[in-house]
Amino acid sequence: MKSWLRQHQYAFKVALLRLFTQPFSSLSNITVVALALCLPLISWAILISAQPVVQSIPLATELTVYLEPELKNEQAQQLKNTIQDQYSDQIEHIQFISKEQAAERLQTDPAWADALAALPHNPLPDSLIIRLPTAAEQSATATHLALALQDLAGVDQIQLDSDWLNRLDALLSFGRLALLVLSLSVGVIVVATVFNTIRLQALNQRQEITVARLVGATESFVRRPFLYVGAISGGLSCLLAIVLAHIALSPLTSALNRLAASYNTSVSLTLPSAADLLFVSLLIMVITATAARWSVTRQSSF
Repeated sequence: MKSWLRQHQYAFKVALLRLFTQPFSSLSNITVVALALCLPLISWAILISAQPVVQSIPLATELTVYLEPELKNEQAQQLKNTIQDQYSDQIEHIQFISKEQAAERLQTDPAWADALAALPHNPLPDSLIIRLPTAAEQSATATHLALALQDLAGVDQIQLDSDWLNRLDALLSFGRLALLVLSLSVGVIVVATVFNTIRLQALNQRQEITVARLVGATESFVRRPFLYVGAISGGLSCLLAIVLAHIALSPLTSALNRLAASYNTSVSLTLPSAADLLFVSLLIMVITATAARWSVTRQSSF
């Protein structure tokens, strides 16, 4: 056990020595990997910060129920009362708009006033505007209510004004998929950068590796310092990426708050939790160490 610990301690010291003896090259590689890691980290922060803000935006899904043209005002009022009584737990407010009121509203618009004046009679139907309360699964609730109201006598057509909710859900799903694709792309960049760095170090240490093998060094002893170089580089890159992301989130928060103000809300972009950042950092260190092992295995076979 002591021998194993001494070997790892020696490999760790050799790895630090190799990093410090080539400071410009080491810093360049760490910076490249950090910049690549910074992009998905910022995207991750935006995604997790935007979800609660989107959920807190006040939504007012509405159903527009168009009544049959031959329905009289008394029958329309009775239908309104029936809907209000039967679905009171799902409806926040219901408003009856007669065909005369609808025509008066359109006549205030010059684009529609001339068209209505040319018609022999008012073609607009009576309608009911039903507003649903803000709740979870609001889109599904509105859809079920629309299907139920469609079967009522006197109802001609129903327009559901919640398509934008589905678009919003699709946009968030697209953001998660884009983050996954971006993370995979960054992973390829990290592996390629570490692979090339370790390859150059293996070529520079060719004579040293050859001598170590002649005096009886095992392959594990030869490769271990390179694995530590990859792991240390990955860990330092993660720390630098976290710092850069934290700096970049400040102006992004200000820009998003200008947009969020139009919805009477505010947003604060924050990095993921410390546990998540630690897990990701350890994962990157494992990936970089694996890339280093792959590289040194291919380049040290001489």
